[in-house]
Amino acid sequence: MNKLLIILLTLQLAGCATARTLDAAKPGAPVVYSGTRLDLYALNGGCCAMDRFGAEAPSYPGVDLPASALLDTLLLPLSLLTVIGVSFQATGGL
Repeated sequence: MNKLLIILLTLQLAGCATARTLDAAKPGAPVVYSGTRLDLYALNGGCCAMDRFGAEAPSYPGVDLPASALLDTLLLPLSLLTVIGVSFQATGGL
């Protein structure tokens, strides 16, 4: 059961709109609740997600919407700091 849950979560994150928009870094793209907004845009028949968000919408935006809303809520403080211009110059690895 745990393996199935891990596989499901991995597949969900691979198509997660929030993860896609965070990786996009498109100037002028929405930052606050970006994944949720991308899912809603796709559900409402938006034509040009790449132009607006810098990322393609997930194949199943209705399935992705709850996970994206949760992740966007968890990342809200960082999103708000990004909007007001605070940068973190973070790097990874050694």
